[in-house]
Amino acid sequence: MALQEDQTQSRAHPEDDKVILSVRDLTVAFGEKKVLDSLDLDIYRGEILGFVGASGTGKSVLMRTVLRLLPHSSGSIRILGVDYEHADEQQRMQLDMQLGVLFQHGALFSALTVKENIQLPMREYLDLPQSLMDELAYLKIEMVGLAPDAADKYPSELSGGMIKRAALARALALDPALVFLDEPTSGLDPIGAAEFDQLIAKLRDTLGLTVYMVTHDLDSLFSVCDRIAVLGQKRVLVEGTLDDMLACDDPWVKSYFRGKRARSVVTEDDHHNGAGPGK
Repeated sequence: MALQEDQTQSRAHPEDDKVILSVRDLTVAFGEKKVLDSLDLDIYRGEILGFVGASGTGKSVLMRTVLRLLPHSSGSIRILGVDYEHADEQQRMQLDMQLGVLFQHGALFSALTVKENIQLPMREYLDLPQSLMDELAYLKIEMVGLAPDAADKYPSELSGGMIKRAALARALALDPALVFLDEPTSGLDPIGAAEFDQLIAKLRDTLGLTVYMVTHDLDSLFSVCDRIAVLGQKRVLVEGTLDDMLACDDPWVKSYFRGKRARSVVTEDDHHNGAGPGK
């Protein structure tokens, strides 16, 4: 997947940017309670989208619905131009292989080594000899910045940061086009979180990934996200660049991006004087 040339983190999207994920009029309900109502969202090829919202607004519900882990009442979800609901079996398998997921706490299988965890998607979708799967697993391990000896370690032997990287390696096992990250820096110290952000940006640039990142981490939003989408009132309240967030009059958006904690990352005046993403 080739990146758009001269892409910057604060870029506006040309009209001919390709939409890799399109959500239209999506409604998700649990019983009588609607969690998402007529939600629309587009994600463009090669971008890192930061998805934020107050706790309980449905960020994880949306991600799990897109991944078909939860059902939806109405609406459509198109990935790479294909509506999964109307796809045949072969198309569905091809779509599944184009998606990688890093869950919030890694979700590694405790009884399997790092190498074996990474090879799980390969075993499910591909028919490869063990020697090739071993070679590919070591390549993914190196790609996410882990030492080769991590391959034979179990999750219980890894630090929190190593678990995140091992889970990311598994998410990349099938060379997906679109990667979903659920709170990827939660539980990491500031240095570890910054290093993980840098890793995500590097992988996006080198592999041409598109990244859907659910996060509360302001540093991630300011440093690596091309665009930001805010979930509230059961829909996407606003989406766009950091400038769009700072200009939004919604009370929660104003508090989040221009409140005291936000200004500890970058002040609005500093942003307009040249600080902020890509500077």
